[in-house]
Amino acid sequence: MNECSGSIPSRCGDERRLPRYPAPCPCCCSTSLGLRGGGGGRAGAQAGGTLPARGRVLPSTGGVRMRGVVSRVWAGRPAARRSSRMRPDSPAMAAPEEPLRRRKARDAGREPGSPPGPGRDPAGFPAHLRAGTFWLTRIVLLRALAFVYCVAFLVALHQNKQLIGDRGLLPCKTYLKSVQQHFQGRVGWDAVSYAPTVLWLLDWSHMDSNLDALALLGAGISSFILLTGCANMVLMAVLWVLYMSLVNVGQIWYSFGWESQLLETGFLGIFLCPLWTLSRLPRETPTSRIVLWGFRWLIFRIMLGAGLIKIRGDQCWWDLTCMDFHYETQPVPNPAAYFLHRSPWWVHRFETLSNHFLELVVPFFLFLGRRMCILHGALQILFQVVLILSGNLSFLNWLTIVPSVACFDDATLGFLFPSGPGGLKDQVLKMQKEKARGAQPTLTYGRMVRQMVNLALGVLVAWLSVPVVLNLLSPKQVMNSSFNPLRIVNTYGAFGSITRERTEIILQGTASPNASAPDAVWEEYEFKCKPGDLRRRPCLISPYHHRLDWLMWFAAFQTYEQHEWVIHLAGKLLANEVDALSLLALNPFAGRAPPRWVRGEHYRYKFSLPGGPHAAAGKWWIRKRLGPYFPPISLRDLKDYFRSREWPYPEPE
Repeated sequence: MNECSGSIPSRCGDERRLPRYPAPCPCCCSTSLGLRGGGGGRAGAQAGGTLPARGRVLPSTGGVRMRGVVSRVWAGRPAARRSSRMRPDSPAMAAPEEPLRRRKARDAGREPGSPPGPGRDPAGFPAHLRAGTFWLTRIVLLRALAFVYCVAFLVALHQNKQLIGDRGLLPCKTYLKSVQQHFQGRVGWDAVSYAPTVLWLLDWSHMDSNLDALALLGAGISSFILLTGCANMVLMAVLWVLYMSLVNVGQIWYSFGWESQLLETGFLGIFLCPLWTLSRLPRETPTSRIVLWGFRWLIFRIMLGAGLIKIRGDQCWWDLTCMDFHYETQPVPNPAAYFLHRSPWWVHRFETLSNHFLELVVPFFLFLGRRMCILHGALQILFQVVLILSGNLSFLNWLTIVPSVACFDDATLGFLFPSGPGGLKDQVLKMQKEKARGAQPTLTYGRMVRQMVNLALGVLVAWLSVPVVLNLLSPKQVMNSSFNPLRIVNTYGAFGSITRERTEIILQGTASPNASAPDAVWEEYEFKCKPGDLRRRPCLISPYHHRLDWLMWFAAFQTYEQHEWVIHLAGKLLANEVDALSLLALNPFAGRAPPRWVRGEHYRYKFSLPGGPHAAAGKWWIRKRLGPYFPPISLRDLKDYFRSREWPYPEPE
């Protein structure tokens, strides 16, 4: 290289950093002075020396000989020129901006006098985004939130009719009627505030259509935001109202913590956006720091609540033995859980300790400055990715990633966006430069109103957080609860206790007229994802969620009297009802007469040993019968049971 003040290759192949003052180059017979202005070669020739062409490297002929050549060249210069070039403010003494070869390659295709390309500084280097702005952060936040919304509405579209529709396992029409009767038969403010949903305003005679319309509208809006990165307050508010309307009539099917978490996250997402404008970079509505801290406060409570509920709950979290059981007994294991369950004991101890560190210590990084906040976001996202890979926990972990994104600013997330001219990254860079030059946005009436709205949001979240914080500090902490009907600020937690054994309910049917006959052949129904067939590989469905499979896991801990919908499901199987069967993976009576009897059997399930005899036979599970879960029942036996609960009586198909 000709720039002697840069990094140059030596004869040994390494790199050396030469001083930034005139010094002889060990690879050529010129000095750094002669290469700066373009006249070094002529000066040397006039002094009687012979210099190589610019950029050429001479073979090494020994240090003494090269020093002699350089001395002759230097001595031949007039004293005035030498002294002028030795001044600190001379061009020769200035530090080079970039290596000459790189500069030549860049300038080869550019017209003389043309400015540097967009997104570059005056020297031509790619410009970097400054820290402290959150334009790109908002885009990532909105798209991540829209993705989770889209999954949630698709789950609702595929399963709501079977679960809470007109002929669902727990019809929402029946639920709304019971709420109405509780408040003296009126649909007033008390009833609406108890179960806020737009279904109060719709015709209940077509509840299936109502549920499909809500889910389709939500899926459509969230898909638009996901694809474009554009949103406004109106669209985000519609998404929040639609999903809240489903959650508040979903009963036990929507009783999980991630439903409230999505509503709280979605509520904050409303205030990320301008009121009407559909733009990815709305210049008049910069991302509010109050909203960003709302997201950070959310992820803080999620993680700290999960950590505290563990150390206040099961003793195995203190003994560091919970992970010995978790992979096998979690609600819906995936294939990775099969192998992770057999990890060495010290791996499980490390997993438990890491869990405590990430949930009890790392959340406080949020309050320790920008770098620690970024570290918090990175660790929490990595933690959620590990959980996604090791189990099917619905869209919970995907949703928990969303508020973690608020820990990053534009400088951190810039790598996600292309650097081309006119792109989002380039536009943000221009806005940052304008701000650095002192350009201040005009304080309009709209801006003042928006600032007041953001301030009101901060006050509201702080006020609603009081009982949540008291719950966190209480030794009787409850998890996944809400203290307000709109579920704006909630309590969270997960796996406060770990089950040591996995039990499953296996539904069986027979066409035999006598259920007690020893020759009766009982055939098993298979669910979409729940363990059943010993040879079926555990499923991998995250972020999708099979609500029935998840509730079957809970029902196995208790009795069918505590979960009446199990008997309702059995009645629908006795009639071969199409909607209910769509929730299952296998109907052994498909294409023939429905069963005469259905029963529930209780089994203990364990993972087979990898490489063992059961695994060699193709079995992922081994099981042992514990006894009956509910006795054989026929459709005729359930008529009065259905009538007393106002459930539609299924007709055999």
